[in-house]
Amino acid sequence: MTRATLMNNYGTPPVTFVRGDGAELWDDRGRRYLDFLCGLAVTGLGHAHPAVTEAVAAQAATLIHTSNLFANQPTAEVVETLDRLIRSGPGGDAEPGRILFQNSGAEAVEAALKLARKHQGRGRHRVVSAYGSFHGRTLAALAATGQPSKHEPFQPMPEGFRHVPFDDIDALEAALDPSVGAVLLESVQGEGGVVPAGDEYLRAVRRVCDERGILLVMDEIQTGLARTGRWFGYQHAGVQPDIVAVAKALGNGVPTGAVWARSEPAAAFGPGDHGSTFAGQPLALAAARAVLAELQAMDAPATARSLGDALRDQLSAIDGVDRVRGRGLLLAVELAEDVTAQRSAKDVAGACLERGLVVNGVTPTALRLAPPFVLSHEQIAEGCAILAAILENS
Repeated sequence: MTRATLMNNYGTPPVTFVRGDGAELWDDRGRRYLDFLCGLAVTGLGHAHPAVTEAVAAQAATLIHTSNLFANQPTAEVVETLDRLIRSGPGGDAEPGRILFQNSGAEAVEAALKLARKHQGRGRHRVVSAYGSFHGRTLAALAATGQPSKHEPFQPMPEGFRHVPFDDIDALEAALDPSVGAVLLESVQGEGGVVPAGDEYLRAVRRVCDERGILLVMDEIQTGLARTGRWFGYQHAGVQPDIVAVAKALGNGVPTGAVWARSEPAAAFGPGDHGSTFAGQPLALAAARAVLAELQAMDAPATARSLGDALRDQLSAIDGVDRVRGRGLLLAVELAEDVTAQRSAKDVAGACLERGLVVNGVTPTALRLAPPFVLSHEQIAEGCAILAAILENS
């Protein structure tokens, strides 16, 4: 494609991928790559997973879309399973919540913000989120994102958002005046550099929100559905949010997302308060139903923990790697100073791509890795060998 064809949001793509299988991709020249990024933590089951492929093909041949004026068959099973998994951790609610389907992570955050405002009422509209966070690129989700440089081109931003340092309970408490109705956090800041929240911090946030009648909203778009070694990242801390935003891995590449809420705040939404033409359509939910079934069958949280430990151990042994942080199969490789003095993590990621390994530079000094749950130990060794060879020449 020429630059005249597409807007320049993503720059010039370095590769055109045409086929995938499991943890592997092939470009239009027939070259093979190891995918250690999963389309930014989306294809957790890998590419062209047979169960998802079959589900999508069968649904496409049966019924793709009717609108939300009518029910469709996959909905009930997806709602029941997703609700159960969201409540399955230590401290999880006994009472089922409610789910509203969306098309993407940003839309899930937008719906969560609207729900929080509607439930809390006028005068308690403000949302506190963290510096370094990323919640999406639609306007309200962008305003909630704690990265001021991303706000500047689009000023003035929507009113009602306040940012505080991440993982700092004192700073959070100081920001909670009577106008605050919700706190919005990630259990691991993905775009912020793969920075996990401390378990004690999340427990303290839950306590403070309970004391002040504030809704705790967890953005689990990148961390949800077993990526961190639990079904949802907040479950490491043994807390239960009031609202949860989910997307990315839910469709294994088919665009879909959801907002879950406890029954009390969920009741704030009535007919016409929020909607979407395509959200919750049969095709997307058929994919989600297959994804959830496969993740449960393979015990995806245990798989993420086991493979994540193996990957972390091999990465940590590479010369030029300062440290590895993250949880499960969402990891950041912090490069040593002698490496970053010569080239940025983005440059290292580019060199990895040239050698057949897909990762990305999530900060100037760190690579992000989010490989699929179907990754083999041989592929872990191969990918780490590619990175080691590149860093040896830095």
